[in-house]
Amino acid sequence: MSIEKLNELPGLKEEHIELLADMNIESLADMSEALEDEETVKDIMGMLKGVGPKTVEKWRDALADAVIIEEEEEDEEPEDVEIVDEEEAEEGVHVAKAKPELDDAVRARLSLRSRLSANRPAFKRQEWFRYSKLGDKWRRPKGIHSKMRRGFKHRPPRVKVGFRGPKDVRGLHPSGFAEVLVHNTSQLEGVDPKVQAVRIASTVGVKKRIDIEDMAEELGIRVLNRMG
Repeated sequence: MSIEKLNELPGLKEEHIELLADMNIESLADMSEALEDEETVKDIMGMLKGVGPKTVEKWRDALADAVIIEEEEEDEEPEDVEIVDEEEAEEGVHVAKAKPELDDAVRARLSLRSRLSANRPAFKRQEWFRYSKLGDKWRRPKGIHSKMRRGFKHRPPRVKVGFRGPKDVRGLHPSGFAEVLVHNTSQLEGVDPKVQAVRIASTVGVKKRIDIEDMAEELGIRVLNRMG
């Protein structure tokens, strides 16, 4: 089966599209080039939840036909292209999201954080597998005879400081923006669109949310949780 669009790749969800755009992967050609770099593949698996080596192999198989299709289209003679204004453009056309202005050191740290996140174990509470009522959400073991607390071999991993990511990029959005929580339009005035992006609070109603999104668009500020 040939693939013509990025969202047609097997196992790729809608929420993954925005995260891939933050990594400058917005087309099949970008994805094909990214899958050739092992470091980029590790970053993709660390950033996209539910994507592992098997899914990446499926993408490579699917892109084998997609690349051929794009090459055939490039050989065709270009047709006359009509230039239209942004207001006249059709709805649904993908527009690249704003990217932060980061130096090389911060970009390297973000890449390192993605790789560490991909290799970080899943921390589950003691005896989560024995009693379903406990769930698997992490709780620190406290029993006086707990072998997990005492660090015996062949016991589940415990949360430790060594598993943390780089300090200078801790808390940043995967795109590299520093998140700013806003509740109204007045809080947008002090936001720096070059390094900061806003997240609208969950308690904000639809009417006020629309006002915030409109004003943010005028100021060139990226909204991380837009309605549409």
